[in-house]
Amino acid sequence: MQAVNPSSPVVPSHASSETLAIIIPCFNEAEALPQLAQRLPEVVDKLANRYAKVDVFFVDDGSTDDTLAELRRRFASDPRFHVLVHEKNRGLGAALRTGFAASHSDVVVTTDADGTYEFGEILGMTALLSSDVDIVTASPYHPEGGVDGVPAYRLILSQGASLVYRVMLDPHLHTYTAMFRAYRRHVLDAVPFESPGYLAMAEILSEALLAGFRVAEFPTVLHVRKYGQSKARVARILRDHLRFQARLLPRALFRHLDRLGL
Repeated sequence: MQAVNPSSPVVPSHASSETLAIIIPCFNEAEALPQLAQRLPEVVDKLANRYAKVDVFFVDDGSTDDTLAELRRRFASDPRFHVLVHEKNRGLGAALRTGFAASHSDVVVTTDADGTYEFGEILGMTALLSSDVDIVTASPYHPEGGVDGVPAYRLILSQGASLVYRVMLDPHLHTYTAMFRAYRRHVLDAVPFESPGYLAMAEILSEALLAGFRVAEFPTVLHVRKYGQSKARVARILRDHLRFQARLLPRALFRHLDRLGL
């Protein structure tokens, strides 16, 4: 299904009957939590004007610093915030699966704890979901998006991987690796993904496109991490993308041939 690029939405000021969950994986994010605790509750308050219920699920993925204690200290008093725990580090994909399983909301947002994407943009991104859009992905590589201070080696990996997925799946979609996304619940119920790590983001989007779900891009700016250290291992992520793309290629070719009627 071709990617969709709706115009800028008007955010409604009244609550609907839909519910929303925000999933935030955390691994050694103690340094990022003060700014998160300062900025996220205000966004949740605004989302409550649109959705019947808003829940936030932090997934502590086996942190070895003070992340778990800080999450509990800062959010335990607010019933909208929930802390899920992996006793050992299992990876981003595994943390997402735990969050998806715990939430039962109509709309599910995934985002990073470190603020590389502005939390306030959840409002605009979720507003793009419609009867014609099943997934909205943040897209810094869209012509109207951008990057701010991100190291070149990270951009080469992410942009290079997205370029390959564009060729194989949909040239109208510019970004395949962003963590910051909004999903309709039926997508997550229907789309399997196996990766325990960072590859999960590209895997989910690729499988969704192959299944015919409709994707819109939300042009935005990807900022350099300001708090803590990146946990990404570039060589491992590159290897995982290459292996997945090799497995994906026959299915993508079949999809193109089928569209051409061959």
